[in-house]
Amino acid sequence: MHRVVVLALDGVYPFELSIPVRIFGTAAGPDEEPLYEVLTCSVDGEPVRTSADFSVTVENGSEILATADTLVIPPFSCGPLDDRARLSDEVIGIFEHLRPGTRIVSICTASYVLAAAGLLDGRPATTHWTEAEHFQRMFPSVKVNSDVLFVDDGEVLTAAGVASGVDLCLYLVRRDHGSEVANRVARLCVVPPWRDGGQAQFIERPVPEPSAATTSDTRVWALERLHRPIPLTEMAGRARMSVRTFTRRFRDEVGMTPGRWLIQQRVERARHLLETTDLPVDRVAEQAGFGTGASMRKHLTTVIGVSPTAYRHTFRG
Repeated sequence: MHRVVVLALDGVYPFELSIPVRIFGTAAGPDEEPLYEVLTCSVDGEPVRTSADFSVTVENGSEILATADTLVIPPFSCGPLDDRARLSDEVIGIFEHLRPGTRIVSICTASYVLAAAGLLDGRPATTHWTEAEHFQRMFPSVKVNSDVLFVDDGEVLTAAGVASGVDLCLYLVRRDHGSEVANRVARLCVVPPWRDGGQAQFIERPVPEPSAATTSDTRVWALERLHRPIPLTEMAGRARMSVRTFTRRFRDEVGMTPGRWLIQQRVERARHLLETTDLPVDRVAEQAGFGTGASMRKHLTTVIGVSPTAYRHTFRG
């Protein structure tokens, strides 16, 4: 069984500590068998002070890292920003315990740990948007991308901030076991299975009045018709709104335009079909509403970075 080890450092944020434990711990196979073994450790095996007014007790020290298939490091509070770049040799030394090929994941500002250990040199990475400039100054050899929710660079993955740790952990479940397992985990945890976009999503948006008309019914209607063209005018008409009002209301509720949302949903439909069927790529494109294999290839490559054929091979061999 794939072993995930979560390293709790002094000052760890409780919410972020719970993310990998919950996401990986919830993942189960068709007979409800667990797909991951999740263990938590500290550097020395002693209780860890959190950023809140309590400590957490762990059962393992850093020696357990030698058995990890995936290491996840949540963020922690340690005072001034510069202190994150001057971590103790004991903390930096934890990576010496890892076996070659261990997958290493940081959430939010835990990217400072990876960078201080030299693991991000020359690699693309992300961190919380409020600290991206400082991070880049401290570690100029890292290729910082502050506009994304997470970065997958093979064996080293970095999540941007707080909830993007959920996105990254779900992504890894999807990569390991496919969309059906990841989507079930998302449903059980009551979180979106996939968020399209970047850290610009932090921008405050007005919440629609409870009595106001919403676009939710139209979204459900559209999901049942992804296989065919769905013009914006038809969606607006279905919601009994003008195109302008519908577009504004849609952005307020969903955080993106109707067109972008449709592409996101079609990509998700295509991914599911590629993972679970033997349909030719052109047939998958038709059922997902892309029309042609070339159009689907363009959108999949833009959103997830691989072609339909490569994506199917990743999940089905």
